[in-house]
Amino acid sequence: MSYLILVRHGQSVWNLQKKFTGWVDVDLTENGKLEAKKAGELIKSNNIYIDLYYSSLQLRAKNTLNLIKEILKDTKVSNEIWQLNERHYGALTGLNKDEMKVKLGEDKVHQFRRSWDLRPDPLDKKNPYHPINIETYKKIPINQIPDTESLKDTYERVIEYYNSDIYNKLLDNKNILISAHGNSIRALCKFLFKLDNKKISMLEIPTGNPLLINLNSIQEITECTYLDKDRAKDLLIF
Repeated sequence: MSYLILVRHGQSVWNLQKKFTGWVDVDLTENGKLEAKKAGELIKSNNIYIDLYYSSLQLRAKNTLNLIKEILKDTKVSNEIWQLNERHYGALTGLNKDEMKVKLGEDKVHQFRRSWDLRPDPLDKKNPYHPINIETYKKIPINQIPDTESLKDTYERVIEYYNSDIYNKLLDNKNILISAHGNSIRALCKFLFKLDNKKISMLEIPTGNPLLINLNSIQEITECTYLDKDRAKDLLIF
């Protein structure tokens, strides 16, 4: 048996400002840091030993993981994987979600945020928010850096990496914690829980609330629960 823990990063600066963030490398708010520390306390109180840590390349996920590890007093090196990055929101990047609802209508914005295969218009490569202009991503092959993504695109890169690396380590009975993002975790949940496209559009991923998944020897899910149950009461039940 092994444990897989999925944690969406704590509240980020652009979460607070209600901006489409995507690959822009913003940090946590003070509240986000508190959420990350609480996630660490929840894992610690459940006496879960973590063998391997993973995060995206993005600061908000890396710092969430660092704060969790501080609480756990664990100094193991984390695996920082670009395929676990947030979905790229294309030309929506940096725009305010509420303002876009007024401009485009709530239904259209909801489609951009939650539909399976709808991509926003691509982000101009000259835009400073484009990943090719952000130092964090300089080591990623340029032909693999997107201009925009759908959830389907995000799913494909996340699950390809999961199957090539994380899956085998779970088979080897390693307990793994992944600190990532709303859409990369939605991609993992779609795969692990076999959610259809309608259910995945309804799935909310809370910030800083660890989702503990128990897996048996053949990678079947035997149990799952959010460790902060009070904050999970209105969430889609798997």
